[in-house]
Amino acid sequence: MIITNIFGGLGNQMFQYALGRHLAEKNNTELKLDLSAFKDYKFRKYELGSFNIIEKFAHPEEINQLSIIPTGRVDKFLRKVLKKPIKRPKSYIKENISGGFNSKVLDLQDNIYLEGYWQSEKYFIGIEHLIRKEFSFKLPATGKNKEILESILNTNSVSLHVRRGDYITNPTVNAVHGVCSLDYYMECIDYIENKINDPQFYIFSDDMAWVKSNLKISSQVYYVDHNTIDNGIEDMRLMSNCKHNILANSSFSWWGAWLNPNPNKTVLTPKKWFNTTYDSKDLIPERWIKL
Repeated sequence: MIITNIFGGLGNQMFQYALGRHLAEKNNTELKLDLSAFKDYKFRKYELGSFNIIEKFAHPEEINQLSIIPTGRVDKFLRKVLKKPIKRPKSYIKENISGGFNSKVLDLQDNIYLEGYWQSEKYFIGIEHLIRKEFSFKLPATGKNKEILESILNTNSVSLHVRRGDYITNPTVNAVHGVCSLDYYMECIDYIENKINDPQFYIFSDDMAWVKSNLKISSQVYYVDHNTIDNGIEDMRLMSNCKHNILANSSFSWWGAWLNPNPNKTVLTPKKWFNTTYDSKDLIPERWIKL
């Protein structure tokens, strides 16, 4: 059994599932998801259920078996009241704090618990066909999303993702991520307009007011602003069906581009993904263009 801790937004959840699924496949065992993080984390919700994944949830007993060394009542009291650190067994695998791809993780065997972001396709590229199949959408697009999807499929569509939100308002998050500059987006737009014939831009953002005030695009533009955070999966569907992609420094638009099936797609991504020393060299595939 492989248990992976699922937390964060949709893009993070997809990375976490993908590594767990790869290790489960290699070890001919089952993958189970630990959703306990969402009990206290109210800003995000579990979203993988909208995909055709193998969805099995770990029981608390299974989680404890692999992630916490059982201790006596006195030790339990010390941990709770005196806030002593919890002991972890060898089966508990936590990503290195500096990030980056660690090839040794792919050698792990059965009965482990995974905690981390695991942001590199190298963790699952060996089962790319399975990941693409399981990250297909359970339900068809409806209503306005269906109309936009039809337009996306019949134009030289380009998704453009502007992530601001907590990247701006939360000082801790801002210190880690920062935001992509206006110059970056204008350089991407110029690149696409010089390479793609008659591009049509589909804008996805959590700050559409900023986009409309600052991004000047001469080509045709459609602002996808009707989906809320509760159905962000629909933005993922639309983004992944665009023929080309312009990314923010966000795992959400990373997956939108990665799921894009166009063999001739152009994917533009920021050179600088983090404000910190967190290792991002294996996060961006070499075939994508860094600006």
